[in-house]
Amino acid sequence: MHAGSPIDRRALGLALSRLANARVDEVLAMQHDGAVAAVPRIGLTGPPGAGKSSLGGRLALARTRTRRIGMLAIDPSSPRSGGAILGDRIRIDELEGAGELYVRSLASRSAADGLADNLPELLHAMERAGFDEIVVETVGVGQAEHAARSLVDTLVLVLDPGGGDAVQAMKAGIMELADVYVINKSDLSGAAQLAGEIRRVLQAFPPAAGAWRPPVLATSIRDAASIEVLSASIDAHQRWLREAGLEATRRVERARYRLRNLLERCVAETVVALPPGFFDEPLATQVDAALDRLAPSRRRARPHDPPTGKGDEP
Repeated sequence: MHAGSPIDRRALGLALSRLANARVDEVLAMQHDGAVAAVPRIGLTGPPGAGKSSLGGRLALARTRTRRIGMLAIDPSSPRSGGAILGDRIRIDELEGAGELYVRSLASRSAADGLADNLPELLHAMERAGFDEIVVETVGVGQAEHAARSLVDTLVLVLDPGGGDAVQAMKAGIMELADVYVINKSDLSGAAQLAGEIRRVLQAFPPAAGAWRPPVLATSIRDAASIEVLSASIDAHQRWLREAGLEATRRVERARYRLRNLLERCVAETVVALPPGFFDEPLATQVDAALDRLAPSRRRARPHDPPTGKGDEP
C-alpha cells in the first residue's frame, strides 16, 4: 500500500460534487491551481454489459498493492430527470478490500460522448488529491463515443463474448484507438472466436514501425491471474509512453478536449435558454444573435478584421 498521508475523503468528495454540478460560468470563475505532477490515467470503455465495473474494480484493487488508486465511474443520466442509478460504486464497494480505493460514481449529465460534464476538472481535482493513478470507467459506448481517448493515457476496450455485433459496429470507431483489447467473461463460450475477430480487425490497421502493438487479452473476474496479466499489459504500455516521449502531445490533446467541451456546453446552455419566438427569425439572424449572447462582453471580430491586440479582452 501507499505510505503517504491519507486522502481526506470528505473534502475530496465535497470538491468533486461541486465540480460535477458546476455550470460553465462557475467552472471559469473557479481558482485553478497551477500545474501538478502528471498522474497516469487508465480508461476502461466498451459497450454496455461487457462487465467494465466488476473488471475495473478488481483491476484497481490489484494495482493498490503498489499504488494509491482513485477511480471515477460514469453512469448514464436519464434524458428526462438528469438522474443516474450510479450502480458502479455499489458493485465495486462490494469487493473485499475496496476500502483501499477511492471510488466516485458520476452521472454523465449532458455529456453524450461516454464521459461526464466537467470531467477534465474532476480529473485535475483527483490529481491534486495525491493519487498515484486514476482509473476512468466510461458509460457503455458504441462506434462514435471515443472521447476518452483524449483524456487518458492507456485506453482499455472491454468486450464480452456476446459482443460480436458490437465489434462490427465499432470497426471504424473506437476499435482503432484502444491500447489494450480485453475479452471479458472469457469463461463463456465464444471468447476465442471474438478474440480472433478482433485480431483480424487489428490486422486491417497495422501500427507504424516502433508504434505500440495492442495486445488482445482474455479476462474473467473469477481468474485472478488474468487480472494480473491485464495489469502488466497496462504497465508495459505506460513504460512505452514514457520512452516514446509523448507527454506534450497528450497534454495538448487534453487541453483541446477541455476547451471544446466547455465551448459546446456554452452553446448548449445558450440555446436551451432562448425564448420560442427567437426561432421565428431567419437562421442567419439566429446564429448571429446566439453568438452575441454567448459573449456579450466581448467584441466579436468579423472575418475581415485583423487582430489588433486591443479591445478584445473583457
